[in-house]
Amino acid sequence: MDWLSTINGFRSYLKLEKSLAQNSIEAYLQDVEKLQQFALSFAPMLKPETINEHNLKAFMRCLSELGLPPISQARILSGVKAFYKFMLMENLIAHNPAELIEGPRLQRKLPDTLNILEIDALIGAIDLSKPDGMRNKTMIEVLYGCGLRVTELITLKISNLYLDDEFIKILGKGNKERLVPIGEQASKMLKIYLQQIRVHLEIKKGQEDFVFLSKRGSKLSRVMVFMIIKSLAEKIGLKKSISPHTFRHSFATHLIEGGADLRAVQDMLGHESITTTEIYTHLDREYLRETIVQYHPRS
Repeated sequence: MDWLSTINGFRSYLKLEKSLAQNSIEAYLQDVEKLQQFALSFAPMLKPETINEHNLKAFMRCLSELGLPPISQARILSGVKAFYKFMLMENLIAHNPAELIEGPRLQRKLPDTLNILEIDALIGAIDLSKPDGMRNKTMIEVLYGCGLRVTELITLKISNLYLDDEFIKILGKGNKERLVPIGEQASKMLKIYLQQIRVHLEIKKGQEDFVFLSKRGSKLSRVMVFMIIKSLAEKIGLKKSISPHTFRHSFATHLIEGGADLRAVQDMLGHESITTTEIYTHLDREYLRETIVQYHPRS
């Protein structure tokens, strides 16, 4: 089987069976295409089904020698492993050569977070005299109040708001739905925005159910949300490099530092694995260590 037909089959699998977003599909395909480029450069006769464990180890060494950071190497290996799992499922190979390939050791970096004062300062910098000011304030309240990904924010639908029940329904990665509690402040801002600002927009056809709209009445883009947050950070002179995801990190960190159950936070964030959520416990441990140093009489 040649590379092109196998990669096309992998593309269909990711789209139809895994229901991944287009960005995720392209990322996986780029990972496999790097393996294809390696094979064509060093062993043109190699096909997807004839690559073995030795070849894959050589591929990983090549990535390292090219100077790719460990996190990039790990990401590419993840895509290659998914590719060979697909081939094994489709009976295109009898043995998965990627199964025992180990990626580089990653030093887990604690995500950047904002404290309450910084979040308040960012929200306080929004010009509420403008219609998009109320929208922007509502977006940040929802980002931080519900721990959403930026894609989940911009695709949030009015039909998935259950504000009287204090929940919103989120369509996350892989089209997986989850219910997330929404706090009083975020809920209040949503009601004001929907009832007093959004109703005055001329909404484009097909965009009627999206909560957050541009001045032209269409769904906001990811880039627009990034730009809004970057502009606010510059306005208050914030030195941290922040993005929409920073509010998600802050949401998780503040919950765990406050004593929230790790499993509950995992459900709210939509993490499949508890180990993904456990990165925030490092912050909690540091917080506890500082508390002991400050207050314990024997420290």
